[in-house]
Amino acid sequence: MDRQWHDLSRTAGLSGLYLKAARKRRISGDPLPSGGLHCAIAVDTARLQAYRKLCHFADDSHLPATFPHVMAFALQLQLLTAPDFPFPLLGLVHINNRIRVLRPLGGVSGLRFSVFVENLQAHEKGATFDLITEAEDGLGLIWTERSRMLCRGLQLASEPATEEAPQPLPLSELTRWYADSDIGRRYAKVCGDYNPIHLSAATAKLFGFPQAIAHGMWSKAMALAAVRGHLPLSGYEVEVAFHKPVRLPSEVVLHASAVAPDGQFRLAGHGALQHMVGSWHTLHESSRPA
Repeated sequence: MDRQWHDLSRTAGLSGLYLKAARKRRISGDPLPSGGLHCAIAVDTARLQAYRKLCHFADDSHLPATFPHVMAFALQLQLLTAPDFPFPLLGLVHINNRIRVLRPLGGVSGLRFSVFVENLQAHEKGATFDLITEAEDGLGLIWTERSRMLCRGLQLASEPATEEAPQPLPLSELTRWYADSDIGRRYAKVCGDYNPIHLSAATAKLFGFPQAIAHGMWSKAMALAAVRGHLPLSGYEVEVAFHKPVRLPSEVVLHASAVAPDGQFRLAGHGALQHMVGSWHTLHESSRPA
């Protein structure tokens, strides 16, 4: 596809983007826009420090693997609230996230981001598309993210795709943590994601949730911080599927497989409640961009 790129000198303000999101409540079509956005974004050292503390990442010289997602969040919102984007932002559900760290994220002061959407597919609950975010430094592509989003209420003529589940590995408890009632507000303050379903029980009920729920990317970040000893500095990917939301407040338990080039983990609540399942894989040379 010949994508038309729009180069931005800076991202739009979050308050204006959220206002645009609140105004759009209906699906206006199904073709995805063919354009994308470019923008260079500097690392905010104060935000990075707050993010490390919030998500339990070590204070070292490398960006946490999930931090470029935070850096690009406003740019993603700008794409998803543009006039040619057909779906209402507040109705989207983040169901899967894959991050690839292609080269070490050390000594990074800024990155040039690209965001676009693709791969509209039928789903049993509506339709999904992929929000793609790529980051480059002076040497080229260093980090990529694919966020799979579900748009409920959109029906496509094609059949939903089926994916084969990987063979499960033996898991044992690695750690556990308590997701307190204000973690959604604290994450929003650091990362800018003020989706009402995360902020309070009162605002979550407006969207059909009995309680506020934790951000999925906070859960992924906490899991990555916990399995950091399992991962190399670069040349790997971590993919998660979000299942049952983490209602606030609640305790969650992270189980993980043994240290190995490829592994799996699971975030669960008490009983059989499964919040998130994930895996990490070493990237072979054939799977890395030239």
